[in-house]
Amino acid sequence: MSTLVLLRHGQSQWNLENRFTGWWDVPLSDVGEDEARSAGRLLAAEGLNIDIVYTSVLTRAIQTADIALGELGRLWVPVKRHWRLNERHYGGLTGLDKKDTFDKYGEEQYMTWRRSFDTPPPPMPADSPYSVLDDPRYRNLAPGVVPATECLADVIDRMLPYWYDVMAPDLLAGATLLVAAHGNSMRALIKHLDGVSDEAITELELPTGVPIVYELDHQLRPTIPGGQALGDPEVIAAAAEAVRNQGR
Repeated sequence: MSTLVLLRHGQSQWNLENRFTGWWDVPLSDVGEDEARSAGRLLAAEGLNIDIVYTSVLTRAIQTADIALGELGRLWVPVKRHWRLNERHYGGLTGLDKKDTFDKYGEEQYMTWRRSFDTPPPPMPADSPYSVLDDPRYRNLAPGVVPATECLADVIDRMLPYWYDVMAPDLLAGATLLVAAHGNSMRALIKHLDGVSDEAITELELPTGVPIVYELDHQLRPTIPGGQALGDPEVIAAAAEAVRNQGR
């Protein structure tokens, strides 16, 4: 048996402002910091001793991991960061207010861009103030690797090599892993673990700051589909519904 904990970062400043964020780097809000502390306490109450942590290279995920580890008293464990765990790139929507976008384009187009499995938003213009092409985090990547936009299918394609090459071997070696990342990179991993259909995964909503614990067998298949979300079920359900209704 191996243990994998998935944790969507706490509320970010742009979550609070109801803006599309993607690869743009923003910090946690005060609420997000509290959510990360709560997640750490929930993991401690479960007696989970995290051995290795994985994060994206975005500040909100890094802060969430650090705060949660502090609550666990395990700031010393190894941390591995990789751009393949980044949130999906929202292209030309990056920085836009979700409610304004909903009102301008209508519910059908808005939901297609936000939740479609294989339809990305419009690409980010080359002169966008939210371009990360010159960001030092991505300086050594080959030309064309940094996307101009992504759908969930794209996130799966770029995340799975990291799962197979790095994360899975750590799990098979017996380590308990914490992955602190983003709504769509978590959704991509859950789709792979649980074999969720393309249609069903678009309906999955992940609230911020809620740890999901997967127990995996020797073939890294979940013993309980969907894992176990830690916390008050009613609070989690309400938070998931709030995510579903963003922009409306």
